[in-house]
Amino acid sequence: MEWKKEALQRLEWNGPIKNIEDKRRIAKKIASKVKDGDVIGFGSGSTSYLTSIEIAERVKKEGLNIIAIPTSHEITILCNQLEIPTTTLIQRKPDWCFDGADEVNNKNWLIKGRGAAMFKEKLNIANAKKTYILVDESKFVENLCDKFPIPIEIFPWAVNCIRETLFEMGAESVTMRLAEKKDGPVITENGNLILDTVFRNIDEQMEKRLKNIVGVIETGLFINYNIEIEK
Repeated sequence: MEWKKEALQRLEWNGPIKNIEDKRRIAKKIASKVKDGDVIGFGSGSTSYLTSIEIAERVKKEGLNIIAIPTSHEITILCNQLEIPTTTLIQRKPDWCFDGADEVNNKNWLIKGRGAAMFKEKLNIANAKKTYILVDESKFVENLCDKFPIPIEIFPWAVNCIRETLFEMGAESVTMRLAEKKDGPVITENGNLILDTVFRNIDEQMEKRLKNIVGVIETGLFINYNIEIEK
């Protein structure tokens, strides 16, 4: 039995997509990698949104059978509307993933998490054989935190003690992320809060040190993962 009318007839991206032609080109490139039977981790963000649409067109045109492991409610809804079956890491392991990034340095270290989905994104990336990170030229930086802070997902009760610890670790700024279209903070895909944090000296152990803080669920810092940059 089907719903008589879906809440959203078609999920549209919220606002204009920057560098859309470059992102469409990358989306088509990633869609060309899809093979029949693939289990694919679908990332979040505008480039992943465009890639999902390109993949759906190939699936429909060629009769491919694939399964998606989405990283956000938004992409889950989109997959449903595009008639791409979805599952979770409980049931399946991804053959490969695609995702975007907010910043990429010359070591292929990443900052991700403007969409508040970095925990599920990192789960997919950590369990996939390969992940394609889809970025345009605007995402490359000399040093991480040049343009965007590191999002740190935290358990709400721990907000004050974690903020204090981050400053003790040398953070330049620590700000709770607030929602733009409602009063109060941004809530992550897992019901937690985000502290946007700027560090000026990020070394190879920074991700591990942040994860060791009691109350930190995940960070948007991705260091030394099995990724391939697509631009």
